[in-house]
Order: sequence, then structure tokens, then C-alpha cells
Amino acid sequence: MTWLLWRQHRTEVCVLGLLVGMFGIALLVLGTHAHDLFPDGPAQCAGAAGLNDACAASFRRLDEEYGFVENLLAAFYLVPVVVGAFLGAPLLARELEDGTWQLAWTQAVPRMRWLAAKLAALAGVTLTLTGLFTAVLTWFRRPFDAWEGRFQYDAFDLEGLVPPAYALFAFGVATAAGAILRRSLPAFGVAFGAFLAARMSVALLARPTYATPLTTMERVPASGSKDRAGHRPDFADWTIERGYADATGRRLSSTEYYDLETAANRTGTNLNQFLHDRGIQQFGVYHPADRFWTFQLIETALFTTAAAVLIGVVVWRVRRRLI
Repeated sequence: MTWLLWRQHRTEVCVLGLLVGMFGIALLVLGTHAHDLFPDGPAQCAGAAGLNDACAASFRRLDEEYGFVENLLAAFYLVPVVVGAFLGAPLLARELEDGTWQLAWTQAVPRMRWLAAKLAALAGVTLTLTGLFTAVLTWFRRPFDAWEGRFQYDAFDLEGLVPPAYALFAFGVATAAGAILRRSLPAFGVAFGAFLAARMSVALLARPTYATPLTTMERVPASGSKDRAGHRPDFADWTIERGYADATGRRLSSTEYYDLETAANRTGTNLNQFLHDRGIQQFGVYHPADRFWTFQLIETALFTTAAAVLIGVVVWRVRRRLI
């Protein structure tokens, strides 16, 4: 059974292993140079870019020399769907396309054992490849995380536990689509579309509601930069919303704020002093950085559960022989 699995899926495994290995080696080489910019480690400079000249210089060089690499990393959010769908789409669809299911299911190995072996082996490869790549990518991003935090979309979606869960979800969608559509390429397309739709919906709608965000409200100080007026969440926090409110706590629209700014300019008054005199407050709605792993666990459970349901659909289809 093991030899048969290898013969059937060695092309996909080798191609994905080669691609993941190449990208991983490239990140290790670039990451070594990026980490060398921080002799005491990037964690020592976390949040200190404006307080420590050495840290500020290191972050400036990091942005100048490796900022373009960080921007390119955003494309790697597709790695889980490529790995999961590339392995899941042909798992059943190829057997149905080629008609080999008639031979495979009449041998000594029962079809449910045959299915369990294929699902376990390819799901294991999916998790292994995605997990290794995520580990390298997480290590590479440490200097950037020390600068920006880990709650940004380009960090949260690429690090921690969620990428393997994304890959498992894509694997489940592709396998289920292959069992229903009986074609590998359409199954891959369905998995790709479903993955993007699920990821975007969760990131934009569900993730901010995993916990109740915190809200801060402070009166604008009479002096200082308007950009730093009032309380500002820590750099590593995930800021959901920021704005101004009147003395009663009612949030001001952008038009109302610009009207106040225009009035301050017209009278020649310092904007902070103008806002302070009118009791204007600055509010911030955010999730603190220490919720990172809680959110990771919630999202991992969400996509893993969805993958389990999809695998259940596959088992149900095979039990009914698909015919």
C-alpha cells in the first residue's frame, strides 16, 4: 500500500518538496543577513526604534535592504492552498478519471482502509511541508515582527499555527471537490476559490470578533504633535479603529474633524490647543498583542474543524461507492 501511494503521488510530493525547499533556502540565506543587523537580537529592539539610536539605524537598514522582500512575502499566503489543493485534488479524482478505482477497490485492501491510508499519508505530507515552510518564514520575519508586531495581516496569516490549518482546509476542499466533480483540475480550481473566499471572510469579518476589543479614550493634550494626541495603543497591538470624539464621547465623523481643523487654522490657534479647549478626545479600539496566540488557536480550530467536515463528506461519498 505504501509503495502504491508513493507511485501514485510521487510527482506532486517531489514538485512541492522542491519548491518549498528552494523558497526555504532562499529565506534562510536572506534571513541570516537580516538578523545580522541586530547584534543583540531583534527582540531587544522591539518597540525601541524611536528611543534607541542603534535600533533605529538597524530598522532603517532593514527597511532599505529587505523591505521589498517583506512585500513579496505577502504572496506566500497562497502556499497553503497550493500545497493542500495540489495534493488533495487528485487523491480521488485521478482514480475516477482513469477508472482505476474499479481495480483498487476490488483488491485485498478494503476501500475504506485504502481511503484512510491515502488521506493520512497526503494530509501528513501537507502538514509537514506547510509546517516546515511556516517555521522558516516565522524565523525570517522576526526582525519585521519586532518592528511592526505580529498582528498585521501579512504576519498573522503567515506565522504560527494557522498556515498548516489553512493547508489542511484546502486539502479537505480539494479532496471533497475531487470526489464530487471527478476531475482533478476543476477540483483544484474549486479549492482555490473556496480557500480565498474563506480566508478573506474570516480575516475581515470573523477575526476581529474573536474577542471583545478594548477601547481607550483620552482628552487631546493641549500641546504636542496632533499625531500623538491622546492614547495610542502599543505598536504590536492590532488597532481596529482610531478617531476623535466630542466631550460626551460621541465619535466625530471625518467631516466634523476636518471642520474643527479648518476652524483652528482660520483662527491661527494650535490644533491641539483648539481641540483640548473644546474637550475633544481621541479614542482607539484595538486588540492587545498578548491575544496573538489566542486568536491563532481560535482560527486554527475553525479551519481544522471545517477540514474535518469536508473529509467526512469524502468518507461518506466513498462509502456510497461514488456510483
